[in-house]
Amino acid sequence: MMNKIKLLVAAFFLISFASYAQSNDQPLKIGYTNVEYILLQLPESKQIESQLKDHSTQLENQLKTKYSEYETKLQAYEKGAATMDATIREDKEKELMGLNNSIQEFQRNAQMSLQQKEKSLVDPIITKIDKAIKDVAKENGYTYVISNQALLAGPEDGDISPLVLKKLGVDPAKVQQTPEPAAATPAAKPATTPAKNNNKKKN
Repeated sequence: MMNKIKLLVAAFFLISFASYAQSNDQPLKIGYTNVEYILLQLPESKQIESQLKDHSTQLENQLKTKYSEYETKLQAYEKGAATMDATIREDKEKELMGLNNSIQEFQRNAQMSLQQKEKSLVDPIITKIDKAIKDVAKENGYTYVISNQALLAGPEDGDISPLVLKKLGVDPAKVQQTPEPAAATPAAKPATTPAKNNNKKKN
């Protein structure tokens, strides 16, 4: 799934939900679940992964185009630099430096764009899961619900994940039994970026 999904739900993992006890005499009842696991079971998770992959591919293609332009102009400069007029050579060097800076800026913006895209897709699903967990807690008399990642030991009947999945319209009997690590999303970067433009000394 999304490569930064743990960051997006990290704060959620630490939340203990408000008490739903009907009276002070109700015994303490604690449940646990795993938000990342639930998210991975939802149909939306594959849609999110597909959209992120498409967005990443678009960014990579744009970056490859920029890098190809830079490479072509760099090779032309290196081939003709020795016979260039000093003024023309200086202009070419400035152009190459500008293209190089443009590539680096695009890389930074591409990473931010990918992160923002991921957050915009995942946040609404996290909100839906949040509501489902709270609804399950209220309907089943759980005083608190915690992340099972913070749980050292606990009874099996304390796991409310199947109930949450049912609430979200997913059959718990048909899902994977253990959470799988998120797959990396392709980074929008070229293999290498030239560090310098092989500038020639001016006459």
